[in-house]
Amino acid sequence: MTNVTPFPNQGSGPGGGQVGFDRLELQRIMDLYGRMVSAGHWRDYAMDMGREAAIFSAFRRTAERPEYRIEKRPALRHRQGMWALVGESGQILKRGQELQGVLAPVERKLLRIVED
Repeated sequence: MTNVTPFPNQGSGPGGGQVGFDRLELQRIMDLYGRMVSAGHWRDYAMDMGREAAIFSAFRRTAERPEYRIEKRPALRHRQGMWALVGESGQILKRGQELQGVLAPVERKLLRIVED
């Protein structure tokens, strides 16, 4: 009972692992999502976690393309920043090292929605 056997395909190398959101990142994203739902702007979300990226997509309606995608790509951590905010048509709206800075354009949009 002293032998420890690792799970297969586990590791952070190119052949293994899966990118995901940690608890604080997901809490920040879900907090923003909840406020956008309360404002009546978003209605649905989806999460995709793969080998290269973790993606949170927010939808106005379920059958549409996502209005925003929040992408975490650790491979770009030392280059452009691992966080990206992608718009509905696929353009990158904001890129950076910190999640808070990348979410800033959506936060500003939320403030305009609440003021109206």
